[in-house]
Amino acid sequence: MRINWEVVTWTCITVGVLLGIAAIILIFISARNLKKRTSALKDVHVELKPGMKVMFCGGFYGKVVSVAQEKVEIEMAKNTVVTVSRYSIQSIV
Repeated sequence: MRINWEVVTWTCITVGVLLGIAAIILIFISARNLKKRTSALKDVHVELKPGMKVMFCGGFYGKVVSVAQEKVEIEMAKNTVVTVSRYSIQSIV
């Protein structure tokens, strides 16, 4: 029995092309989702105002006391105010 190398070659090429197409589709979807997430985070960082309840990337919650250019003062507990970067805030609760 002889192996037909032409069939093997074309099968490999077909599988390679299909995998390439699938990879391009996944990259496109990932880039689009990343762009949406970045836009949403930018909106969160711009809309910060005193009195808002926020969640940090580490999972801590707090209330915004004051907002400066790059820094935000957050009240974590009663009489406990922490100064953090506005970019460490993940979401508004």
